[in-house]
Amino acid sequence: MATLKIIHTADWQLGKPFGRFPAEVSGALSEARLDAIDRIAAVAADRGAAHVLAAGDIFDNVDPGDRIVMQALSRMERANVTWWLMPGNHDHARPGGLWSRVRRLAPTRVRIVDTPEAVELEEDAWLLPAPLEHRKTTSDPTASMVDMATPSGALRIGLAHGSITEFGATGESANLIPPDRARSAGLDYLALGDWHGYLVVGDRTAYSGTPETDRFGRDEPGACIAVDVRQGDTPALDRVDTGRYRWLSRRWEVSSAEDLKRELDGLRSEARLADLLLDLRLTGVASLSDRVAVVSELEDRVAHELRHLDLDAGGLIAKPTPEDVARIDVQGALAGAAASLQARADGGGPDAAAAAAALERFYVEVMRHGAEASA
Repeated sequence: MATLKIIHTADWQLGKPFGRFPAEVSGALSEARLDAIDRIAAVAADRGAAHVLAAGDIFDNVDPGDRIVMQALSRMERANVTWWLMPGNHDHARPGGLWSRVRRLAPTRVRIVDTPEAVELEEDAWLLPAPLEHRKTTSDPTASMVDMATPSGALRIGLAHGSITEFGATGESANLIPPDRARSAGLDYLALGDWHGYLVVGDRTAYSGTPETDRFGRDEPGACIAVDVRQGDTPALDRVDTGRYRWLSRRWEVSSAEDLKRELDGLRSEARLADLLLDLRLTGVASLSDRVAVVSELEDRVAHELRHLDLDAGGLIAKPTPEDVARIDVQGALAGAAASLQARADGGGPDAAAAAAALERFYVEVMRHGAEASA
């Protein structure tokens, strides 16, 4: 065999609840993880790969529910590819557990590798899996690969789930894998899961990352790896985007509505807002009216264009101008309260931030009352 084309994927975590989000957001994110199976199948078809190797954490837990299991299997059944599924730490193998159930339901195209034994992918190509039997183990799950026998001259492809020790482990981490395992076990390629981003370790080992990003801190979309495994040569790796949603973290320094428009225009040119989850922190100094306009635009309009918005506007400081204060057209005690809040906000004391926030609320309510009165 000259070259074997495979798709390396991992960390689908089907059934992940996304409980901190509103129901309409969590539902969309959960469904996108199932849709990623279809996108992986499309990559396999495009690249001419007959095998998809999934390196653990196919499911988010050991009891994902009937719908998740059946949706996953039915999507895999439709693809003209063989799926090799291995338990990870979230969906670890146990007698009579999840994987026994999946095996009973699985179509012929879906193969479960839940024992550490070499299995033939096709002629002259063997898979050496390292399934996890526990969520955490202090032993190296790939140690058995060294002694797994395969025919002379056959390709040896490892499949494992865990952390490379070079990540800075202190000895307390679990499921540790030595960074030279591909060399010590004579592997032509070692496909890893657990790390949710794309990462190449040496010339024969890689993490594919998750096919659908699931947290802030990784701006890139989810992906899989199209791998050409070649006997006696370095494998060729090509990261292929599969994710629908992007989780972006941004810090914008703004002082006016015009600044916000510039940043939003840049964001819209980068991706479709409906497919973005945005963790946004605002900084800068703005007039009271500009700060209110900026926050209102984000909360009342942009938040509804995005899939989700986490907004921290605490770093955008309001400095009321004489024009701002003049708009707070109140008399008597209310006027005195507004003047007192402005003085405290300008004074820079320990209660300056609270006073500025109160003055902003005061400003918003006065503007709202004025608008309602004139309607």
